[in-house]
Amino acid sequence: MAQSLSRRSFEAVAQFLVFLAVLIFLPAWSLRYWQGWLFLSVFSAAVIWITAYLLRTDPALVERRMKAGAAAETRRSQKRIQMLASVLFFLVVLVPALDHRLGWSPAPAAASILGDVLVALGFIVIFLVFKANSFTSGIVEVAAEQKIVTTGPYAIVRHPMYSGALVMFVGMPLALGSWWGLLLVVPLTAVLVWRLADEEKFLDDELPGYREYRRNVRYRLVPAVY
Repeated sequence: MAQSLSRRSFEAVAQFLVFLAVLIFLPAWSLRYWQGWLFLSVFSAAVIWITAYLLRTDPALVERRMKAGAAAETRRSQKRIQMLASVLFFLVVLVPALDHRLGWSPAPAAASILGDVLVALGFIVIFLVFKANSFTSGIVEVAAEQKIVTTGPYAIVRHPMYSGALVMFVGMPLALGSWWGLLLVVPLTAVLVWRLADEEKFLDDELPGYREYRRNVRYRLVPAVY
């Protein structure tokens, strides 16, 4: 079973990373795109390391994370949200790659390096979420034995995984060398807010103690802001 999960996990990771590479270099129409290579290296290293770590320490979490995307969601609202989020994620990679090819708004090397730092920081936040909450699923659901988590990043904001994703989304277009790509962060943020607001309605009804947790932890996504 463990070998099967490891194989399925790394096959899924490999397929996604190959797709990501195509999404970067095909629109750019060049392999001479150091920003693309550096971003792909940072992103790949983080995904592979986190996957390997969780397979050793929390395979049940990996199994839960394997079930993700619009098709896996059981609620219509979340299916719509996931579909829109997937399209925007693809665009936040594709648009900067086109920007590189056509020279719309080239960002300096320092901005690209800063973007990669933000991508890495986003992954660090997500990793801390995984360590704090073994029930972090790829879809909106509540497991039979699930409990409220109030430690680690959950003591700061109620949806720290989305916080980490937001940091990553800001970093991605910069890492790929595009200023115009940053405009896509606005609709991506709106979709994240839509998802977490809908998720909180579900958790209020399905997860005992969640209403009290919301009262104790004021901010949803960004400390001292929202």
